[in-house]
Amino acid sequence: MTMNKPALPVESTDTYHDQVRIVLVETTHSGNIGAVARAMKNMGLGNLWLVNPKSFPDEASYARASSASDVLDRAQVVSSLDEALSDCVLVMGTSARGRKVPWPVISPPQAAVTAAENSARGPVALVFGRESNGLSNEELQRCHYHIHIPSNPDYSSLNLAMAVQVVCYELRMHYLRGLEEVESSPYLESMVEPGDRGWDVPPATVNDVEGFFGHLEQVLQDVDFHRRENPRQLMTRLRRLFQRAKLDQMEINILRGILTSVQKATVAREGVGRNTTAAGAVDEGQE
Repeated sequence: MTMNKPALPVESTDTYHDQVRIVLVETTHSGNIGAVARAMKNMGLGNLWLVNPKSFPDEASYARASSASDVLDRAQVVSSLDEALSDCVLVMGTSARGRKVPWPVISPPQAAVTAAENSARGPVALVFGRESNGLSNEELQRCHYHIHIPSNPDYSSLNLAMAVQVVCYELRMHYLRGLEEVESSPYLESMVEPGDRGWDVPPATVNDVEGFFGHLEQVLQDVDFHRRENPRQLMTRLRRLFQRAKLDQMEINILRGILTSVQKATVAREGVGRNTTAAGAVDEGQE
């Protein structure tokens, strides 16, 4: 029986992605396994190991995986944590609570760096526990480090897939920063203003902006909003406002088009007013 719909193409993998292993221990709800697969594929990971899941594979897991069914297809199902960790060179387990005996604890960003540094030596396992009570003390003692996600202490419990997503996101960001060191990475480049790569219109030049300011001041005078003889700080504040916006050439054109329309409407309204007055004067003369 086919339970899964075709998966979307997998992002090209490399040793780093293959060596990082997400291990779920005794997952109770199979839908969470599917949600984890989706979280992993979102971040370019696909190496999933399942330790004694209550139910897998089934319809719920594939339904929640959406287009990450290929991650479920390749998932390794084992009967014990020992099997999942036996060939690993580093093991990190997620933990939300303190221990009587202090254990090395690192944050998700630190875990990502540590995983990357060790993945060249062999498989690295990131272990997540049961939905109800996480990993046992014995299981956490199998880990070189505990990963602590600094969630709200008043409501610290994370859904399994959410916890996996947080850690996988940090792995993804570390990987992309590594790419950025050797080549420009479009994933991390900001695009917030004209001139940034990906912006659709070139930035407005000083000439463009000064032409707009001159046009704006004239229109404000035309509509009796601004008087040159008593300017106060109006144009200074408007300059500050529009300079802060960092306009592009198209935006300048749009704004000047609006100003031109205002001027035309003002002239037309004044013309109607003059015609009305003239017509009234003629009527009075005829009377």
